[in-house]
Amino acid sequence: MRLLESILELIYHAILLSGSAKRRLNYLRRKGIRIGENCVINTLKFSTEPYLVEIGNKVEIASGTKFITHDGSIICFQDELKGEIFGEIKIGNNVFIGSDCLIMLNTTIGDNSIVGAGSVVRGNFPENSVIIGNPAKVILNINIQKMLFRYNPGFVAAQKRSKAEKEKQVKKQLGIE
Repeated sequence: MRLLESILELIYHAILLSGSAKRRLNYLRRKGIRIGENCVINTLKFSTEPYLVEIGNKVEIASGTKFITHDGSIICFQDELKGEIFGEIKIGNNVFIGSDCLIMLNTTIGDNSIVGAGSVVRGNFPENSVIIGNPAKVILNINIQKMLFRYNPGFVAAQKRSKAEKEKQVKKQLGIE
């Protein structure tokens, strides 16, 4: 019976991930995650304590990212300590988290921050930070990153265009016509 439940849950998650962003947000909120407005969350990989996760407004989380709110390694000391360890995860407003990140318990990411793909994040990170690595560290202020984006030769003003218009603009700018 447990195997069937697991298979059905995997199928349901696959449907959710391929469905609308609104449906995913509703599902995650029902699980107990506190989520602000105007968010895009492309992962369903939240720990067994989703009520310990708080996500601010205008947050985008790429696929493959995992949120872990407990420390299972305490099992090594279970005979002596007889307990478990849990911690909250708080994501500020206007935050982007790249694909395949690991956000660990007892982590706070401040407003206006970017977390680079594949980062392992644990601890408190101030607002206006660019955070990358394993272990994750602040490498830049967000304003420096904004300047780097603005002057990047690959920057294309393609927002709010159709897919065809965007493709045409990108190819033109990058000389791939």
